Amino acid sequence: MEFDELPEAWEVTKLSEVCETATGGTPSRNNPDYFRGQIPWVKSGELEDTTISEAKEGISKQAIAESNAKVFPKGTVLMAMYGATVGKLGRLEIDAATNQAVCAFFPGKKLNSGFLWHYLRGIRGELIHNSFGAAQPNISQTLIRNLEIPIPPLAEQRRIVARVEALTRRLDQARQVRQAAISEATSVFQRVLENKFSDEAAEDWREMPAEKLFEIVSGQVSPLDPKFKHLPYLGPEHVESGTGRIIGERVSVEKLEMKSGKYVFSPEHVVYSKIRPALRKVCLPDYDGLCSADMYALKPNADEVTREFLLFLLLAPPFSQYAVEKSDRNAMPKINQTALFDFTFRVPDKPEQKRISKLLLALRGKVDELQRLQREVEAELASFTPALLAKAFRGEL
Repeated sequence: MEFDELPEAWEVTKLSEVCETATGGTPSRNNPDYFRGQIPWVKSGELEDTTISEAKEGISKQAIAESNAKVFPKGTVLMAMYGATVGKLGRLEIDAATNQAVCAFFPGKKLNSGFLWHYLRGIRGELIHNSFGAAQPNISQTLIRNLEIPIPPLAEQRRIVARVEALTRRLDQARQVRQAAISEATSVFQRVLENKFSDEAAEDWREMPAEKLFEIVSGQVSPLDPKFKHLPYLGPEHVESGTGRIIGERVSVEKLEMKSGKYVFSPEHVVYSKIRPALRKVCLPDYDGLCSADMYALKPNADEVTREFLLFLLLAPPFSQYAVEKSDRNAMPKINQTALFDFTFRVPDKPEQKRISKLLLALRGKVDELQRLQREVEAELASFTPALLAKAFRGEL
């Protein structure tokens, strides 16, 4: 971070001049008594830019006395120095020890703890970039202590902290409101789906066996075949539970280096995951591809059922509950073809199918739009926070 033009009352100094640092330690696992105590012992993987009020493990007073572990007081700012959460922060709400992958900060009289917290967040990317080890960044105490930090007067530090937290809190609130709207819209979709396929709603619908409504694509093909290797792969992991939405990146079977047999599907098919039927994974692909052998590519009988309505028949409670009950529970739950074709669906006439499908697709579209807006909020938050912090520590906030 550059500090070319700071307000006159600010100064720039090394972090070591205004803050002490220390690391924790790990007692020997060879002595089980060390890990039978009540002293919270925080590991670097538990740091997630939040406050810490508990730890997954505890150590004993004996462990503190006989190892390099030490207890840090409530209020201590922590940083993960390496590991999966490298650069992430934590603030103790309890007295606790840490492992050696955690750096503890103890600000002096000239440095506000909240100001330090936000400064460390603001330079995280730069700190990781400058750390040792390309494959596994390792932030050393030497690197930390040599950090340059702008120091405004304490009153200004407190003002900046209050301003930063007020602004980020507003964005967090926007995100929470949006997420609540997504949850509510999703709940509405599921309630309407249940209502439209309830026994009462389907009382006058025709009963039709599955074999009259669709056929299952048979005959696996090799993803190594030049005719198919360019096609994208669709697996159960690419279908959202309970909504029919396709998620994830579209990647060819060749790029994924797949070798085992797959089923060909096209935009005329409905693709249903036969494994773990409780997850209700079924979708309407709008492209040609190869699906997992753990999925059925179903071709609707257009004379009896629309493709969209078949999707909702398979998502709705009557069939999904049956699929769970009939699934093979000896290993991975799975509904086989015999059980699938043994089910009798209740189906309205084509105009009613189209009306119900249109309603449900519109509701799902509302959820999709809310999720799109939520992604925008998340992206705004992700870009806004570093920009806000950089501005704060240039004295421009």
